[in-house]
Amino acid sequence: MFASFSALFVRRRGAARLGAATLVSGLVAAGVLAGAGQAAAGDETTQGEGGAAATIAGLKTYGTAVIHGGTGEQQVSAGLFEMSVEGGGMLQTYCVDLHNPTQRDAKYHETPWGGTSLGANKNAGRIRWILQNSYPQVNDLAALARKAGVRGALTEQDAAAGTQVAIWRYSDDVAVDALDPQAEQLADFLEKNARNLPEPRASLTLDPPAVSGRPGELLGPVTVHTNAGGVTVAPPADAATSGVRIVDKQGRAITSAADGGQVFFDVPEDAAAGSAELTVQASTTVPVGRAFASESRSQTQILAGSSESTVSATAGATWAKQGAIPALSAAKNCAKGGVDIIASNKGDEPYTFELAGLEHTIAAGETRTVTVPLQEDQAYDFTIHGPGGFTQRFTGMLDCQTRSSETGTATQTLSEPSPATVGGTATDTNLAETGSTGVTPLIAGIALTLVVIGGATLIVLRRKASPTID
Repeated sequence: MFASFSALFVRRRGAARLGAATLVSGLVAAGVLAGAGQAAAGDETTQGEGGAAATIAGLKTYGTAVIHGGTGEQQVSAGLFEMSVEGGGMLQTYCVDLHNPTQRDAKYHETPWGGTSLGANKNAGRIRWILQNSYPQVNDLAALARKAGVRGALTEQDAAAGTQVAIWRYSDDVAVDALDPQAEQLADFLEKNARNLPEPRASLTLDPPAVSGRPGELLGPVTVHTNAGGVTVAPPADAATSGVRIVDKQGRAITSAADGGQVFFDVPEDAAAGSAELTVQASTTVPVGRAFASESRSQTQILAGSSESTVSATAGATWAKQGAIPALSAAKNCAKGGVDIIASNKGDEPYTFELAGLEHTIAAGETRTVTVPLQEDQAYDFTIHGPGGFTQRFTGMLDCQTRSSETGTATQTLSEPSPATVGGTATDTNLAETGSTGVTPLIAGIALTLVVIGGATLIVLRRKASPTID
């Protein structure tokens, strides 16, 4: 399946220094929600983080690269992917997860670096510099060639391949070269000149994504973080019958908000224990350097370009008149190798729950984070059960590491249509099909139910100013 290759201009960089990721079975744990007060009833399913959600359309502009390893040399396609955004918009991305597969039509969502392999990669900021200083952000290829000292014409295919190769050297710590000499010269320039930049802000998130309290009070605040000029705010679907309103801190009903704006749930004083969810949406360009992860074991991507695209986020509220009143959320934590469960209690009695065989008690007014350890590539399915029939679900997969071809994991290979020596622009989808033959049905093989206390993903993002591009 792999084609060996050698040429005078290809420099051997030695074997890649990558850790192996072992496919393991899921961890099964039971979670029981217990508390003195009544919990809200609901059956919501919460998935992913706020921001853009998209479907990968394939590898569109690419050339050829060569990976050097202990098992020989392997030719691979290297270049730009395209994604279509739910609600409208298009994204261009590069791969930052070379040795994992790209699943056809996989669904992706905008993700903090900490929820991917970039979170533990000290060179992640250099990848962002490469993205900002190369194709397609720099689309004057003649100027890019001059700046990089490229001898000869630089085509779109060369630029895409050279940029991807430079990224792989930092994202996967792999010995890789571009096949075309112009692409290789660009890759060398980008690698040598890259410097660390901070993680870009999310296009849209809500912080926190879950709040709680007593009816008759304003539940919140939920703060909007976005690079858009403003967002629309949609009230709960049953607002007309429940009487729940979305308001500002003065209690005035609102339908829009700006970056940094605070919104609240206004729950009628006579409301029975319950829950509600609001949605915010905007149209904006997603910041270059944002990570995109899939829950179907499809290789992690990083944003290289964005059209005006639809982005959205949700936040939920839970209320009760007395007893424990929990608010629960979850976030992947690659630094700790697991999923963080963030539990707060706005009630007047302790809130006790069991998580992975351990009992945790959240005192009235307390917030605590509990990390559920998971194995790499482990699928999880968190279901929340509580008094009053409350249920909520969060599913995903822990994908925090890149893989090594040195340990028998196959790499991204040339798939039809195979690019010529210099590469080309595909009119048909040319997915970078990676991994062994058993990888595609991976989810079906390893997904086990993990019943714990969890909820909507919590994303805590620091504001970062976009640096000036040299």
